[in-house]
Amino acid sequence: MLDKITAVVLTYNEVPNIGRLLERVRWAAQVVVVDSQSTDGTQSLASSFRNVRVIERAFDDHARQWHFAVHETGITTEWVIALDSDYMLGDEFVAELSALSPPAEVNGFIASFVYCVLGKRLRGSLYPPVPVLFRRSAARYEQDGHTQRVQVSGKTQALRNPILHDDRKPLSHWITSQVRYMTLEVEKLRSTAWSALRWPDRLRRLYFVAPILVPFYCLLWRGLILDGYPGLYYTLQRTAAEMILSLLLLEDRLRSTIRSPRS
Repeated sequence: MLDKITAVVLTYNEVPNIGRLLERVRWAAQVVVVDSQSTDGTQSLASSFRNVRVIERAFDDHARQWHFAVHETGITTEWVIALDSDYMLGDEFVAELSALSPPAEVNGFIASFVYCVLGKRLRGSLYPPVPVLFRRSAARYEQDGHTQRVQVSGKTQALRNPILHDDRKPLSHWITSQVRYMTLEVEKLRSTAWSALRWPDRLRRLYFVAPILVPFYCLLWRGLILDGYPGLYYTLQRTAAEMILSLLLLEDRLRSTIRSPRS
């Protein structure tokens, strides 16, 4: 199966991560890296791997960037595996890919994730399972807030082995990214009807609920209190992200009130 898969990666200033990922996909005949005009040497590092083809494209949004990467870069294999730069593929995961023999009606495979903090595996996270391996002809990307969702037509199956998520970029980068991401989340939450929101997004619309619930959910329900400082670090990260979102939602509401004062 491995010879039927092209690995696809999106990058922007991913020097702390991209080398580790590309080492783990040397099995792929071709890896397509679509880079959003990095300034930190990401393109040079990625190009040093013999099976990697780097294509530069100015970023507009995640859905369009992924659509371009999967459908407009000359990939000829039937299957692609869509990877973030901070993913890590273990030996068991690669062995499972190699042994796959999907029937004609199965068009995709969903992976679960083990979140890591500087290499320390956590026993839980808020990171959901997502389709990562799919037939190109069956995949369509949609923008959802700050990120994208791939819609795979036809049947999907779950992979047994998880992918590791281990982002090594500095905290300052994470904070800057969260402000940008949560600004897009505000647009989604404000423009989507309450009935169409998933329950986590309904909680987010209530301003103060998500920042209060997240630490209890992470530390107690998911057991991250047993993971020591890495578990606390992740919990504080996710709580901070929800607080940023709540502040942006409140700012948006306050500005709307100022623009449209009641008579």
